[in-house]
Amino acid sequence: MIFRVLLLVVIMLFVPAMSQLPSQDILALLEFKKGIKHDPTGFVLSSWNEESIDFNGCPSSWNGIMCNGGNVAGVVLDHLSLSADVDLDVFANLTKLVKLSISNNSISGKFPTKLGEMLEFLDVSDNLFNSTLPAADIGKAVSLKNLSLAGNNFSGSIPGWVSGLSSIQSLDLSRNSFSGPVPPAFTTRLNNLVYLNLSVNGLTKNIPKGFEDTGVLEVLDLHGNMLSGDFDPQFLLLTTATHVDFSGNLITSSSSHDDKFLPGISETVKYLNLSRNQLTGSLVSGGAQMFGSLVVLDLSYNQLSGELPSFNFAYDLQVLKLSNNRFSGFIPNDLLKGDSLVLTELDLSGNNLTGSISMIMSTSLQVLNLSGNALTGELPLVTGGCVVLDLSMNSFEGNLTKLVKWGNLEFLDLSQNRLTGSFPEVTAQFLRLNHLNLSHNSLDSSIPKVITRFPRLTALDLGFNRFDGPFPNGLISMPTLQQLHLQSNKLSGSIELFPSSFISNVSSIRVLDISDNQLDGDFPDGFNSLAGLKFLDISGNNFSGSLPLSLTGLTDLDSLDISQNHFRGPLLNNLTDGLVSFNASYNDLSGVVPENLRKFPESSFFPGNSDLEFPNPPAGPNTHGSSNKKKPIKTIFKVLVIIACVIAVVILILLAVFIHYMRISRRPLSHEEAGKKDVHHRQPVTGGTLVSAGDIATSRKASSSEMITPEKLGGGTIPSFSPSKTSGFSYSPDSGDSYTVENLSRLDVRSPDRLAGELYFLDDTVSFTPEELSRAPAEVLGRSSHGTSYRTTLDNGLSLTVKWLREGVAKQRKDFAKEAKKFANIRHPNVVGLRGYYWGPTQYEKLILSDFISPGSLASFLYDRPGRKGPPLTWAQRLKIAVDIARGLNYLHFDRAIPHGNLKSTNILLDGPDFNARVADYCLHRLMTQAGTIEQILDAGVLGYRAPELAASKRPAPSFKSDIYAFGVILLELLTGKCAGDVVSSEDGGGVDLNDWVRLKVAEGRGPDCFDAVLITEMGTPAADKGMKEVLGIALRCIRPLSERPGIKTVYEDLSSI
Repeated sequence: MIFRVLLLVVIMLFVPAMSQLPSQDILALLEFKKGIKHDPTGFVLSSWNEESIDFNGCPSSWNGIMCNGGNVAGVVLDHLSLSADVDLDVFANLTKLVKLSISNNSISGKFPTKLGEMLEFLDVSDNLFNSTLPAADIGKAVSLKNLSLAGNNFSGSIPGWVSGLSSIQSLDLSRNSFSGPVPPAFTTRLNNLVYLNLSVNGLTKNIPKGFEDTGVLEVLDLHGNMLSGDFDPQFLLLTTATHVDFSGNLITSSSSHDDKFLPGISETVKYLNLSRNQLTGSLVSGGAQMFGSLVVLDLSYNQLSGELPSFNFAYDLQVLKLSNNRFSGFIPNDLLKGDSLVLTELDLSGNNLTGSISMIMSTSLQVLNLSGNALTGELPLVTGGCVVLDLSMNSFEGNLTKLVKWGNLEFLDLSQNRLTGSFPEVTAQFLRLNHLNLSHNSLDSSIPKVITRFPRLTALDLGFNRFDGPFPNGLISMPTLQQLHLQSNKLSGSIELFPSSFISNVSSIRVLDISDNQLDGDFPDGFNSLAGLKFLDISGNNFSGSLPLSLTGLTDLDSLDISQNHFRGPLLNNLTDGLVSFNASYNDLSGVVPENLRKFPESSFFPGNSDLEFPNPPAGPNTHGSSNKKKPIKTIFKVLVIIACVIAVVILILLAVFIHYMRISRRPLSHEEAGKKDVHHRQPVTGGTLVSAGDIATSRKASSSEMITPEKLGGGTIPSFSPSKTSGFSYSPDSGDSYTVENLSRLDVRSPDRLAGELYFLDDTVSFTPEELSRAPAEVLGRSSHGTSYRTTLDNGLSLTVKWLREGVAKQRKDFAKEAKKFANIRHPNVVGLRGYYWGPTQYEKLILSDFISPGSLASFLYDRPGRKGPPLTWAQRLKIAVDIARGLNYLHFDRAIPHGNLKSTNILLDGPDFNARVADYCLHRLMTQAGTIEQILDAGVLGYRAPELAASKRPAPSFKSDIYAFGVILLELLTGKCAGDVVSSEDGGGVDLNDWVRLKVAEGRGPDCFDAVLITEMGTPAADKGMKEVLGIALRCIRPLSERPGIKTVYEDLSSI
C-alpha cells in the first residue's frame, strides 16, 4: 500500500515536469528567432518567449503562429520589416506545417533542402535570398499548392524538382535572376497549374510548346526575360488562359505565316501583352473579329506594319497599345468616335501614321496618345471625355483657338509641333488641368495671366517658343504648381517672385527654369517661401546685383545654375551642402569660393569672375585668383633658358622625323611591308583576344590625311597653336585615335601663318579676336575623320578645345552659319558647351571652339591598355557615368531636339575629380557635307558604334535611335571594360565584335561572365550585382533593331532608378 502511494506521488511530480519541456515545434521556432537581427515592431521578439508558451506543444499565444491541436500549422510573418539571416531548414522539423509565409521582409539565408509533406503554402517573396535553388530533390512536397519565391535574387537554372510538384496550382518565380530555358516539363507534368509567373528573370531560348494543353491554366506571365524563337500562333488559338504576357523578350514572328501576324485568338484570352519583342507582320490580315474577346491588347515596341484595322468588332476592348511600331496610313475614325467601342486608353504613338484629325468624340476614351507620328493639319475638336491627350512630336499647324472648346483635360502635351499664335485667354475648360506642355513650337505674344487661374496645374512647360514681354507675375505663387519651364523664350524686364497679393507662406515649386531669356535687374529675394525648390536655372539672362541671401534657405536644392549673368559680390557662404550641380561661371563675382562649394570643378566658377579666388582648386588646366603670383626675375630667366633648349631639341627631332619620312615615302613598299606597317598586335586581355579597331582604322585615317600634304600646300606655314610651332608641343591620347610616327609629322600642314578670318560666338560670355587665338599656345589632343583637335589657352587663362575641320567636310558658309546658330547657348552639366566657330578665307580654315574638359575621355580611363589614366573605374563610378551620359542625351534629344550623331567613348569627357560625364562632338553632321557625314559614320562602323540601319542606308543620317544604339554599346563597354571595336575571340576559335560576344554569353545564360574582371569583388554585393544585370538588360534593349529600341527618356529613367 505504501509503495503504491509513493509511486502515485512520483508520477504526479514527474509527468507535469516532462510535459513542460519545449516541444520540437517550439525549439524550431526559437531557432528561427535567433537569426532575427532587427524587429522594428517587436512582433516576434517581444512575443516569442518561453514565458508565454502554452504547454500543449504549440505556442498559440505567439504572434503569427497558428496551431492545430498540439502542433504548429501555420507561420505568417508578412510585411513586418524583419531583418534576419536564417536557415529555412529549421521549418522542416514542423511536421504538421501547412502554411509558411514570410514575404515582404529583409530576410536572407539558405533555402530549405527539404519540404514537409503536409506543406501547402510557401511564400518567401520580396526578401533578400540570393543563392541557387537546391539541385537535388527537396522532398515529396506532394501537398504543395502555392509556391512564391518572387522578388529575391535566386539565380541559376530552374531545378528539375520544381517540375515534380504535382499538386502545384500557383507558381511564382518572378523578379529573380534565374537563367537557362523554361523547363519543358512544365507543360506536361504540372497539370493542375492555374497561375505561372516567371517574369523579370534571365530565361533564354524558346518558349516550350504545350502550354495550350494545360487545361486549367489561367495566367501565364513570362515577360521581361530573353526568350527567343518564333511565336507559336497555335498557343493563342487553343489556350484556356485569360491572362498572357510575353512582353520584353526577343520573340519573332513565325515565317510560315507570311505577313499574317495572328491567325486568331482564343475567346478565353482577355489580357494579351506581346510588347517589346521583334514581331513583324500586319494586323489587317488577321481579321477584325479576332480581337472580339480582348479587354487589353498591348503590341507596342515591335516591328508590325501596314494599316490599322478598324477594331469595330472589339466590343470589350478597353486598352489598346500599338505604339512604336511601323504602322502607316490614317487613324481609323471608329477608334476616335467610339460609337460602338468602350476604349478607355489608346496609344498609337511612335508610328508613321499620317493625315489629319478632325475631331475626337469618344465618350469612353480617357487616355489618348498619338505623339511621334506624322499627323498634319490643324488641331482637332475634342468633345468627348478625354482626360490625357498627347499630340506631341507631330506636324500640327495653326493656332490654339480650338482649345477653347476642349474640356475635362488633366494632361495636355502639344510640344514639338508647328503651332503659332498666342494662348487663348479662357479658363473654364482647364479647371482640371494639372500638366501642360506647349514647348518647342512657335507660339508668341506674352504669356497670358489666365494660366495663373488654372487651379490644379502642377507642371507647366512653355520653353523654346517666342513668348515675349514681362515675366508673368503670379505663376510662381500658384498654390499647386511644382514645375515651371520657361527657358529659351524672349521674356524681358525684371522678375517678381510673388505679387503683393500673395498670402500663403509656402510655394509648391520644385523645378524653376527661366534660363536663356532677356530678364534683367536684381534677382529678387524671397526664396524663404520656396522651401521645397530642388532645381533652379536662371542662366543666360542679364540679372545683376548681388545674390539674394534667401538662397541659403533652400535646403532641398540639388541643382543651381546662375551662370552667364552679371552678378557681383561674393558667393553665398551657407548654400546647402546637398547641391549636386552648381554653375556660377561667366559672372562678375569676387571674393573667395566658400568651402562647401569647392567640391565642384573649376569650370563651375570660371571663365568669368576674374576677381574670384579658388583656394586649392581641383587639378585642372586653369588656375585663378591668388595662384597668379609673379615669380622672381631670376626664376623667369631660368625658365626661359630651359624652354629655349626644349624648343631647340623638339625642332631637331621633328626635322629628323620629317627627313626620315620623306625618304621612306619615296621608296615603294612591298605588299609584305605594307601589311606590317598597318597592323599592330596587342596583348590578349581577360575574356578573349582583342584586335583594336584603332589598328584597323589607322590606314583609313592616314589615307584621308594625304589631301593635306606639304606638296599640296604650296608653302603654307603653321599657326601659333599648331604643335609644329608652339614651345609646348605635346600629344594626348584622349581622343582614342591611332598615330604613327609618320603621320604625326604631318598633322598640321596647310595652316595659315595667322588667322585672318572672322570669329562667330555662340554665346555672349566669351570675346576674343582671331589674333589672340592665333598666338595662343596649344597641344594636339587627337584626330578623327573630320579633323584635328587641339587644346589652346588664351592670354586670359581661358582654355578651349579647337577642332580644325579637314578640307572639304564643312558645308557652304551660309548653311554652316544657319546650322551653327541652332547650337547657341547649349548649357547643361552633362553637355560640353560650344563657344563659337571661325571661318577663314581659305577652304581649310574652319575651326569649331568648345570648352576644354579635364582630366580626359572615358576611353582613357576605361580600357585596360598601356597608358590608362588612373586606377580602374569602380562600379559606382561607371553607373554614375552612364546616368550622366543619358541625362546629357536626354537634354539634346528633348530640350534641343537634335541627335548627337557621333556618340562614342572618346567623345565622353570626364570633368573634374568627381568624373562628371559630359558628351562632346555632338551635331557635327549638321555642319558637314553629306560626304563628311558618311565618312564619320564609316568610322563609327569601324569602331563599333554604328547602328545597323545606317550601314544599310545609301544616304545615312544620324538619328535619335542611332544615338540609342551607340549609347547601348557604351553601356556594354562600361560593363565589360572592353573597347567596342575590338574583336573578341569566341570559344570556337572565331572572332566576334563586342555586341555579339555579349549576346552569345547572355543566350548561354552566362551574362555575368561578360562583366569586367576588376568588378568581381563588387559583384559580391547584392545591390551591385543586381545593378550590373539591370544595366546589361538596358544595354541589350538599346542595341535591338531600330523599331524596338527605347527612347532616351525611358533609358534615362531606367538607369536613374537603379
